[in-house]
Amino acid sequence: MSINKQNQNLSQVEQRQRERFISKSTKVAAKYLRRMEELPGAPDEIKPYFEVLRNIYVEQMNIPETNGKKAIGTYCVMVPQELIYAAGAIPVKLCSGSYTAFSIGDDVVPRDACPLVKAVVGFQTMGTMPIYRDCALMVVPVTCDCKKKIAGMLGEMVPTFSLHVPSSKSEDEDMEQFVLELYQLIKVLEQATGQKVTYESLIEGMEQVAYAQYEFSRFLEYRRQTPALIKGTHVMAMMNAYSYMPVEKWSSQLKRLNARLEQNKKNKLYAAKENQPRIMITGSPVIFPNIKLPLLIEEMGGSLIGDETCMGERMLYDPVAVVDESFDGLIRAIANRYTRPCTCPTFVDNTQRIYRIKQMIKDQKVQGVIYHVLRGCLVYDYEYQVLEEELGKIGIPVIRVESDYNEEDIEQLRIRIEAFIEMIKLGGNKNGR
Repeated sequence: MSINKQNQNLSQVEQRQRERFISKSTKVAAKYLRRMEELPGAPDEIKPYFEVLRNIYVEQMNIPETNGKKAIGTYCVMVPQELIYAAGAIPVKLCSGSYTAFSIGDDVVPRDACPLVKAVVGFQTMGTMPIYRDCALMVVPVTCDCKKKIAGMLGEMVPTFSLHVPSSKSEDEDMEQFVLELYQLIKVLEQATGQKVTYESLIEGMEQVAYAQYEFSRFLEYRRQTPALIKGTHVMAMMNAYSYMPVEKWSSQLKRLNARLEQNKKNKLYAAKENQPRIMITGSPVIFPNIKLPLLIEEMGGSLIGDETCMGERMLYDPVAVVDESFDGLIRAIANRYTRPCTCPTFVDNTQRIYRIKQMIKDQKVQGVIYHVLRGCLVYDYEYQVLEEELGKIGIPVIRVESDYNEEDIEQLRIRIEAFIEMIKLGGNKNGR
């Protein structure tokens, strides 16, 4: 057989593999979207967020309404969105919850790497999703060993910037180094977009994100209501959609949702019953289409009323606090916003995370905590024992749930979550793994 014929056959095999990959990944995404939509109590104002997820994961479309602006891929909430908007681009969060992509990445990265990293590598390797294929630049914060290694892998396929995050928030030298990292990021963004980051564009970028944070703070007040005004699974859809929407459009839709929740509050139209156990998720992120955990919680009779994850409330909770209004002062304020309040376990001293979770439990009247650990995610797994001990002191039951992106453990998860919820109904306080 000639070399040309062999290459032609190989191309046909690769094309069939790509077609099967697209078919499987879109079917899984469509299935979980359908389950989310079928969950009772979804207000009409949440549905545009469903459509965004459908466009990205099922229809395989690119980011809508970019007006010709370049997309910048990010892999963590510790990438300052304000800088990307200031450079005239759109941030796109590329962390993935796809099992189909995970299975491809599983053949590329080491066995014990976390599923998030495997899914990212899988999508990037296949090159089928426009949001991965069309980014002008990837920004990867070095928050764990796996992120450090995928930055190198991505750099072989697309321009990539490794953002070095300090391991300590209390050391001035570490924070000063992070400020320098942000200045370097600005240079790289300017090269990628061809647009200079000016004082005016930085202010505009900060105002865009600040408005989203304002509407989100209003939303959190409604989310704290008893009984719940909105299901946590639907909130997860909204927060995941933030990764793929221009911030102004996301914020405008959230404003409409807040108005609806205000009306529902006045009319006593609740999404949960008075006696449903109020559950909070913390730990590893819940990323679409891997939405099985929040779905199981609410299908088993729990009310998911809060989450302390980097794909949830942590993403927009803390606004930038400006003291010095010079350009350098704004950069330093952004550096502080993305590190000092952050409760990511990548930091050496993370007592602040325990305090934050306890405060959320108090504010949101949480009755039980589900600690989500993605298999191989050591930084989150490491902190479970400390949290279990601290919550035990205040009588809050917590259960550790280790999972993957596959669906083989759904029945096991269903049994454990149902038992946990029933225990809360009976007034129990038994923690467990």
